[in-house]
Amino acid sequence: MTTKPLDRLMFVQGGLCFFCKQPMPKSEASVEHLLASSNGGSNNDENCVVCCKAVNALFGSMSLKEKFQVVLNQKGQFKCPNGAGSIKPAAKPKAKPKVPATVKTDKFKLVVANLKQRGNSKPRTLKTLTSTIASLFPKGISQAELAELIKQLEITGKVVVTEKKLTYAL
Repeated sequence: MTTKPLDRLMFVQGGLCFFCKQPMPKSEASVEHLLASSNGGSNNDENCVVCCKAVNALFGSMSLKEKFQVVLNQKGQFKCPNGAGSIKPAAKPKAKPKVPATVKTDKFKLVVANLKQRGNSKPRTLKTLTSTIASLFPKGISQAELAELIKQLEITGKVVVTEKKLTYAL
């Protein structure tokens, strides 16, 4: 069974207007062509989004450039013409609790010990080093912690990164 473009796009966008990010009932939704059909835009999903009927009416057959200008003029606070509200800039994520220095030190020591143990089979690229370190923590490690560990390896001179190639001084 094929799904209608409106249903498919509503699902993909989580039931939110593409422009104002406000929840909208299907009865208020319409398919907006980013590049208007009258300007040669296609009906494929790459060119279509779901938005409030009010936004669709506002955009009409504007060019893509004109639509961008309308959105940019809102300066990060797109106000929906139907009065449903505006989307505010994304809230800053809540600060994660600081990891005690001993935990960071323990992780760093674990990484250094593992690299020493590898002998001549140490990772030779930054990408491989990153995945190697990540694999040492089966419960997971945040990207920030991972980047911090690699930076710490560089700062302490344990690893030297040159054009994505690595050399070690362990």
